Amino acid sequence: MISRIDLRGDALPEGGALRDLLPRAEFDVEAALEKVRPICEDVHHRGTAALIEYAQKFDGVELSQVRVPAEAVKAALEQLDPAVRAALEESIRRARIVHRNQRRSEHTTQVVPGGTVTEKWVPVERVGLYAPGGRSVYPSSVVMNVVPAQEAGVESIALASPPQKEFGGLPHPTILAACALLGVDEVYAAGGAQAVAMFAYGTDECAPANMVTGPGNIWVAAAKRYFTGKIGIDTEAGPTEIAVLADSTADPVHVAADLISQAEHDPLAAAVLVTDSAELADAVERELEPQVAASKHIHDRIKPALAGRQSAIVLVDNLEEGLKVVDAYGAEHLEIQTADAAAWAARVRNAGAIFVGPWAPVSLGDYCAGSNHVLPTGGCACHSSGLSVQSFLRGIHIVDYTRDALAEVAHHVVTLAEAEDLPAHGAAIKARFAGGEQDQHSGWKVPTP
Repeated sequence: MISRIDLRGDALPEGGALRDLLPRAEFDVEAALEKVRPICEDVHHRGTAALIEYAQKFDGVELSQVRVPAEAVKAALEQLDPAVRAALEESIRRARIVHRNQRRSEHTTQVVPGGTVTEKWVPVERVGLYAPGGRSVYPSSVVMNVVPAQEAGVESIALASPPQKEFGGLPHPTILAACALLGVDEVYAAGGAQAVAMFAYGTDECAPANMVTGPGNIWVAAAKRYFTGKIGIDTEAGPTEIAVLADSTADPVHVAADLISQAEHDPLAAAVLVTDSAELADAVERELEPQVAASKHIHDRIKPALAGRQSAIVLVDNLEEGLKVVDAYGAEHLEIQTADAAAWAARVRNAGAIFVGPWAPVSLGDYCAGSNHVLPTGGCACHSSGLSVQSFLRGIHIVDYTRDALAEVAHHVVTLAEAEDLPAHGAAIKARFAGGEQDQHSGWKVPTP
C-alpha cells in the first residue's frame, strides 16, 4: 500500500542530493501555465461573459450572473446545521486570537540626531480570496483566508468558489454560510484559473484586486504564476503533504490515522513517515490496512495517494538523521511524534506548520488550533511561510532627516554615488548645499550648522 525508502547505513547526502531521494508528487505548473493563459486572457477581454461560459464548460452550470446574491449568502447561514455553525464559530474565534497577535506596529528608529526612519505597515486595499470546491468543499479555507485579511485591516474583501450544479450554480452553501459568519458579502461563483483572472483583471461585476490568496488545484496555481507581478499572491499551492517524524514511542494507530487523513484529500496527496524504528514502520503498515478499509474515499483518493510516488515510509539510522530528512523535505505539515517532541520540534528549520506530540494532529490545525492551514507545499517551506496577517501588509519606510543630519553624512553619500558611477545621485546632495564652506572629507561645500 505504501513504499519504503531505506536511508540507513550510509551517510546522508547533502542539499539537493538528499531532496532528490525523497518522495514528491509530480506537479508541473509550467505545463499547466500554457493551458490557463488563453482562459485568463479570455476573461480579460470578455469579462463576465467568459466566466459564464467557463461555468457551463467546466462546472456544468448555467449562470445569468457570477456574483452571488446577498440573500443567497444570508439564506445559507439561516439553513446551516447548528452543529456546523457552532464549529465554524469556534474555528473563527480561535483563528482571530492567533492572527490578532500577528499585527505589526509602527516603529521609529532615530539613526542620528535629526535623522529618523519609521517603518509603518499598510494593508493592501483589496484582496480576492479563493475557496476550493472540487473533490471536497472547504469552509475552513474561507476562515483561514478571511480572518488574517480582516485582522490586517484589508478594507475590501471578495471571495470566489466554484459554482455547484447541485446547488443551482451557487457555491456550496457551507462556503456561503462561512462567508456570512465572517461578514463577507461579496462572493462570486467562479472557480479555477478564471476566478484568479477575474480578480486580476476585474470585470463589470468584480473590481480588480491587489492580491489573490487561497489554495486550489493546479489550474489555480498556474494562474497565480501567470499573474505574478501584476497582483500579489500567497503561494502556488500544490498537493497537500504530511510528514511524520516518529520514533519507537509513537503510537502506530495515531501515525496511520494521520497519514490517511492527508491522503483523503487527493490522489496526489503526500503521506510520508520518517522513522528510526523498523518496528514502528511495520506496525504502521499493518495498521493502515484496516483503517483504510474503514475510510470513505478509499479508491478515488486514499489508496492512490498512499501508493503513489509521493508517499513513503523513510527509514533512517537515528532521529538526528531523521531531522535532516524532514528539513530537506520541507513539509507543508510536519508532525513530531517522538520522546521529547517539543525539543525536536524546536530544531526543525523547514516546515509550513509543526504539530508537537500525540495530541496535536494535523486535523486540529486544519480547523480549530487557531493556526492557519494555508501553507507552503512542494518543499517551498524552506523559503516561504504560511498565510498570516503579514501576508496582507506592506512595510513602508518613512525617511525624515533635518538639514544638519543630512549635512553630517552628505560626503559619504556623494562618495558612494561616485563609486557607483552615478554622479547625478551625488549632485542631488550637492545641490542642497551650494555656496557652503569647504568640507574636509569631500572637498565640496557644506554649510556650517
